Amino acid sequence: VQVVESGGGLVQGGGSLRLSCAASGSIFSIYTMGWYRQAPGEQRELVATITRDSTTNYADSVKGRFTISRDNAKNMVYLQMNSLKPEDTAVYYCNARIVPMKLAPAIDYWGQGTQVTVSS
Repeated sequence: VQVVESGGGLVQGGGSLRLSCAASGSIFSIYTMGWYRQAPGEQRELVATITRDSTTNYADSVKGRFTISRDNAKNMVYLQMNSLKPEDTAVYYCNARIVPMKLAPAIDYWGQGTQVTVSS
C-alpha cells in the first residue's frame, strides 16, 4: 500500500492551495482519511479528518478556511486551503486507515509529506 500527497508549494498570505492524496496497492477498504501537519520544532498536529461516510472534523485553527473531501471510488482525499496564513506553513501529511484485505485489521498508513509555505 502506498499513500502519496501532492499539491504543496509556496503561496502568499491570503492565497489558496489544494492538496491531494492518493492511496494505492492492496486495498479492501479505507476507513478514516485525514491531513496532519508539522511545523519546524513542533509536534505533528491534526488538521482535518473525514470518515468513509464523509463526517468531517477540523482543528479549530483551520475551521472556516480549510475543507476536506474524499472520493471513495478513487481512494483519494483532498484538502482545499483558503485564506492561508504564515502560521499554516508546515509539512502536510496524509493519513489513511486501510484494511488491506477482507477480515484483516485496519492499518494506519502515512504519506511522505508535502511542504506548504505561506509568505507574509
